[in-house]
Amino acid sequence: MDRRRIPVRHDLAAEHLRGEVEVEKFVEGTPMQVGVSLLNLVTNADPNTSMATQLLFGEGFTVYDQIPEMGLSWGQSDRDGYVGYLATEGLTPPAREGLTQITVPSALVYGKPDMKTRPIGAYSLGSRVPIGGDENGFAQLGERMYTPLVYFKSVDTDFVAVAETFVGVPYLWGGRSSFGLDCSALVQLSLMAVGVDVPRDSDMQAAEVGEPSSDTLRRGDLVFWDGHIGIMQSSDQILHANAHHMAVTSELLVDVIARADGPVTAQRRL
Repeated sequence: MDRRRIPVRHDLAAEHLRGEVEVEKFVEGTPMQVGVSLLNLVTNADPNTSMATQLLFGEGFTVYDQIPEMGLSWGQSDRDGYVGYLATEGLTPPAREGLTQITVPSALVYGKPDMKTRPIGAYSLGSRVPIGGDENGFAQLGERMYTPLVYFKSVDTDFVAVAETFVGVPYLWGGRSSFGLDCSALVQLSLMAVGVDVPRDSDMQAAEVGEPSSDTLRRGDLVFWDGHIGIMQSSDQILHANAHHMAVTSELLVDVIARADGPVTAQRRL
């Protein structure tokens, strides 16, 4: 039972798990939505716990428990099923209207529909925002919140091309945005942008994304090591978020293999 994706603790679990697990309490859960640009999720209610992942603005989160004294909510991400704790203040009730997805790595937000004004924030690729109208080439997201309409342009159906737009983005353990991300988040966000939802972590992706392949590598193939994943840009060039460069980089596969701690464990083709 992988508790990264199953909402169960020693004391309570989601109602739909009744009969499958033994705990004192079962909870229906309350649908909520991320109301800030990024919301960090950890697996334990401990301020020293490393970040496991991040949720983007507009993504759903089902709350099963709250710890008011710590300002935390425990629940499950609607997008990829990841379970953990996050700051309650970053959640809002679900939007009643439709949301539109940001399709560029980073979308600046302005207080006026004018590019000469000072930005007041930003959203990452994959964030889902409400559009209440448009003015002067800007979409209105809320009161005194505008972002250029070009940030909602059509996405290239080649997920590798999407991933390539992240080159140079900082490596961040548990990160899941254009402000910092890890190897599996690069894969997840790039595929998500072209309409393909995949699990969050590299071991999940190695087991569930695409099909095993032993053919000559080609663009779009995924290559795995123990705890790491990269995206092939061609038969010999790989794109990956990595701690060696502390960034998303494109380099020769042979160079990555030469410095890796272990062998390639799998390759998969979508």
